[in-house]
Amino acid sequence: MGVAESSVPTSKQSAILHWIALLICIYAILLSVGMVGSGFKWVSGGSEGAKELFSFATNPFMGLLIGILATALVQSSSTVTSVIVGLVAGGLPISAAIPMVMGANIGTTITNTLVSLGHVRQKDEFRAAFTAATVHDFFNLICVVLFLPLEIMFGIFEKASAWLANLLVGADSMSIKGFNFIKPITKPVISEVKELLLFLPEKAAAITLIVMGVVLIFVAITVIGRILRRLMVGRAKRILHNAIGRGPVSGISSGMLVTVLVQSSSTTTSLAVPLVGSGVFTPRDIYPFTLGANIGTTITALLAATAVSGVGAIFAMQIAIVHLLYNMIGVIVVYGIPFLREIPLNAAEKLADVATKRHSLAALYVVTVFFVIPGMFVFVMS
Repeated sequence: MGVAESSVPTSKQSAILHWIALLICIYAILLSVGMVGSGFKWVSGGSEGAKELFSFATNPFMGLLIGILATALVQSSSTVTSVIVGLVAGGLPISAAIPMVMGANIGTTITNTLVSLGHVRQKDEFRAAFTAATVHDFFNLICVVLFLPLEIMFGIFEKASAWLANLLVGADSMSIKGFNFIKPITKPVISEVKELLLFLPEKAAAITLIVMGVVLIFVAITVIGRILRRLMVGRAKRILHNAIGRGPVSGISSGMLVTVLVQSSSTTTSLAVPLVGSGVFTPRDIYPFTLGANIGTTITALLAATAVSGVGAIFAMQIAIVHLLYNMIGVIVVYGIPFLREIPLNAAEKLADVATKRHSLAALYVVTVFFVIPGMFVFVMS
């Protein structure tokens, strides 16, 4: 009895410490996004300098490839989109940032594809797991094929997000309504960090501030993921088991909820892949759950956007809204139209059949799609 009773407060204390650490990490994200934006404003010398600094990204295909490669390297679309929010706040044009967000969606699928390789020794398990993993790849590829040309021609996401951002952000004051407490708690710290870097040449100090911000984003999101997995993963698994296979609406909703709980679409989809490999679910069962994860992951960019104040606030919120709109409309259009709905599943099944016969092709697929092709084009086009 004594041992059992003493373990209860220890468990509660552990949970409290985890929640405190979570709040600290959320503050770190807000702070780091502000550091990235401030650093880019500093290094570019204002809006005119920013235009020159980001001239490399004026080609939408370059932006797409940068998004794919960056996300594949850090294995976190949350990190990359948070950095993009900071870049936009620092002067990166929305039109250049949108393809990067689309690329981040593709790059994030590498994690669950790698997880599926763990089933490579069992032929049937591997076929099912690889299909469940790559259906996410093909869905995001189809979204890019459909929406990137429309965005280039008509600016649909840029215009829609601008309208919505103006509802959330005061166009006159450029300060986020309801989030005015963010600036007072982040600006003093950023100012202090800038002061500490003044011993360096101006450009070097600005670049150092950007690098510090990017590293802090990566660390904060990684720690948040670990904390939330400890706090929520049991609940996340219960949601997953109870919801998958009960229809597309339930699957999409549960995918969103689990991703919000664990703050990582990669974690959500990677959690589901072994369940398909072991035969608990089919790739078709897991498909809507994966799409829900796409929507749920947008919360990180929205959170990051609340950290931005001043002239860049409306643009930071705008790119975060683009991420949300793009993923929601992608689900509505691609999954909502029966013909399009089947394409990712059929393509994934055919790829899995080929990869099952020659396992080396599965590894070649990962390396080529996520690293070689984007890296080659980025190098050539730069």
